[in-house]
Amino acid sequence: MQLHLSKKQKRATNLTIDADLLIKARELGVNLSSAAEAGLVQAVSAAMREKWLAENRQAIECSNAYIDANGLPLARYRQF
Repeated sequence: MQLHLSKKQKRATNLTIDADLLIKARELGVNLSSAAEAGLVQAVSAAMREKWLAENRQAIECSNAYIDANGLPLARYRQF
């Protein structure tokens, strides 16, 4: 699952960040907005994946149970 972002609109926000981490980031010239956004994209993508898996867990389990009991439906046509 991939998160698609629009580049049109940005909003200012306040964040509370570990002081030592903030100092080190500034010393190294890390762009805080870009780093925070990249981390948030990763966290949101992971949460979306987990949500999708939870919502579809029953269907996945049923499909796996069917395959375990009956094999792949078109397995006889496989060339490998």
